[in-house]
Amino acid sequence: MNLPQRIQFPLNPVLALCLSSAFFAFQPLFFSVLAQTPSASVAVADANVPPRTWVESAATNELSIIKDDGKLPLRYRMHKIDSKEDITREVIETRDGTVARLLERNGQKLTAEEDAAERERLNEILASPADFVRHHKRDDSTRNDSIQLVSQMPQAMVFTYVPGQPQLTGVAGRQVVIDFTPDKSYRTPQTIDNLLTGIKGRMWIDEQSRRVVRIEGLVMQPVNFGWGILGKINEGGTIVLEQANAAGNRWIYSQLDTHLTMRVIIKTVAMNNKMTASDFRPLPKPMSVQEAVHALLAMPVPLR
Repeated sequence: MNLPQRIQFPLNPVLALCLSSAFFAFQPLFFSVLAQTPSASVAVADANVPPRTWVESAATNELSIIKDDGKLPLRYRMHKIDSKEDITREVIETRDGTVARLLERNGQKLTAEEDAAERERLNEILASPADFVRHHKRDDSTRNDSIQLVSQMPQAMVFTYVPGQPQLTGVAGRQVVIDFTPDKSYRTPQTIDNLLTGIKGRMWIDEQSRRVVRIEGLVMQPVNFGWGILGKINEGGTIVLEQANAAGNRWIYSQLDTHLTMRVIIKTVAMNNKMTASDFRPLPKPMSVQEAVHALLAMPVPLR
């Protein structure tokens, strides 16, 4: 029996920035560097507030996303492009992970044969939902790494306000714009936290909600895993991600563009992934895996 296809969500901007590697088996779902043109410059509302204060508040809010209890589940459309495929899926969040149905491949509708294979895969999940749940539990280590990284970022970086506070176009509300660079005095016994020592970038924090709406990162120096024995993210890699308020106060990572080159053990891996999520629809209540599969099987899918 084929392993159930699962959708894994980026748990936070810092993890997406630092852990997009095969070594950690973490594959973010969203993409895209939008052609953002800053609007007229503005001043920081209260320049006497240290920029770290904003980052600490944003980190607290990101932790709430990581620990999401699933009470506000969503259904949405996801488009992913990488070196292997260009696919569009319908995604439903459940209490035990996300379930998806393939809708398009390479910009074209599925053939009857492709759709039959997709329906068979979904029916396999119905036949053995325990396999799906057990497979999804493997994400717990990534979740714990996320918590550790987000908790440490306010201590691991030096933060400064960006002069003129360039605002994002097409984003409602004013943003506080902050640059970050590694704090050379930061030391930690945790191997995972070393990922924070080679990244610099810029973040836009929504002034009202104190949520990160955009973050741009650059790998300014090689980042090692396991003292470089297990792997390394090479210098020069970039990642851009955005998140949006999808429903009420339910924030979700909506866009991601990753360009990284890594060495994992003895193999060099290039990651050029572009992903976007759209058409967010809040569900009236949390679903089980079986309920989500039935809903996906029942939806009409145009074929070619």
